[in-house]
Amino acid sequence: MQKIVKQWLFLFLFVGFSLLIGFAGSQLSGSESVPQIYNNLNQPSFSPPSWIFAPVWTILYILMGISAYLIWKRRKEENVKNSLVLFFVQIFFNLIWPIIFFGFGNYLLAFIDILLLLVLIFLTMKSFYKTSKTATYLLIPYILWVSFASFLNLTFLMIN
Repeated sequence: MQKIVKQWLFLFLFVGFSLLIGFAGSQLSGSESVPQIYNNLNQPSFSPPSWIFAPVWTILYILMGISAYLIWKRRKEENVKNSLVLFFVQIFFNLIWPIIFFGFGNYLLAFIDILLLLVLIFLTMKSFYKTSKTATYLLIPYILWVSFASFLNLTFLMIN
């Protein structure tokens, strides 16, 4: 029984941490003004409406937390420590992107950050795959969304 409680606790901690990163990024970027900033940008035709970002990112952060938890559960195996380090490095780059893009309005630096984030997500997935294919598959929506966001960031950089 105690083992099950511990597992649920750590699952909650990993998911909570991931959600907290998302919340912190939005708060540190000036969350009240983010929709206004986004809506005032010159928009390409494929820009999603601003309301879609919060639910999409919430789902992605939950999937990220579950994925990291699945790796942590196998912490006694080889490469798990390196995998988790990669996870925490990539989530740091995730954290600072909205601060750079919305808080500072620096679209070029944000684009560089998101490209680094893409590379780090890929490396994280590659590392996770050695330990848990399920953990890797949970990150597929994340890398797809960040790929789209990268293209969107580049477009904003070019037209604003």
